[in-house]
Amino acid sequence: LLILLYMDNSRTEILIGKENLEKVKNAHVTIVGCGGVGGYCAVFLARAGVEKFTLIDFDKVSPSNLNRQVIAYESTIGRAKVEVLKDMLLAINSEVKVNGIDARATEDNLPSLIKDTDIVIDAIDSVKDKIALILYCKKHNIYIISAMGAGNRYDTPNFYLTDIYKTHDDGLAKAIRKKLRENNVNSLDVVTCNSKPQKVDGVIGSISYYPASSGATIASVVINKIIKEEIC
Repeated sequence: LLILLYMDNSRTEILIGKENLEKVKNAHVTIVGCGGVGGYCAVFLARAGVEKFTLIDFDKVSPSNLNRQVIAYESTIGRAKVEVLKDMLLAINSEVKVNGIDARATEDNLPSLIKDTDIVIDAIDSVKDKIALILYCKKHNIYIISAMGAGNRYDTPNFYLTDIYKTHDDGLAKAIRKKLRENNVNSLDVVTCNSKPQKVDGVIGSISYYPASSGATIASVVINKIIKEEIC
């Protein structure tokens, strides 16, 4: 008995149509930061039909990732996040083309990392690196959507798309807004939530469903923008 293994997009095609599915398949999505938010976002996009990815992250899977990152299993601890995520995407769809770059995205190397892409998803934690990526994309007219804070919260997530200058109760967004004003950037699509973070001591706290919900929301925005051709 010959079993053909392939990505069955029939249910997606029923919903969005063949033409729109082709748009999704042909889009090149770059995800910078492949941890909690970025990892889930990549998986959702691959299942929605995206077939061309660039994944950028310098980190390795650690035990502290197990509570919230789709790439984190006991068996993947110590492996490069981009390599684990690449394997996951290929396991979903063997036709996916994935360029996994095990490097930190910084102001100095962005020209060599961000190439020929239709859309950039910013899932970086570092404010300095986020700003560098946002400014680079804005300067080169590359559509970028940025993930804001998903830590120190455990209520029911309510992430949504908005402009960064309309965000509130988000410490990361506040820091980014300040830097964007200094660089005369007057708009940025972000996914945020209007839940107030809990006060914790030391390291930022996290729970399983918050990064996943942020990643799912970003994926939904990306798919709809690809379909509506709003990424130019």
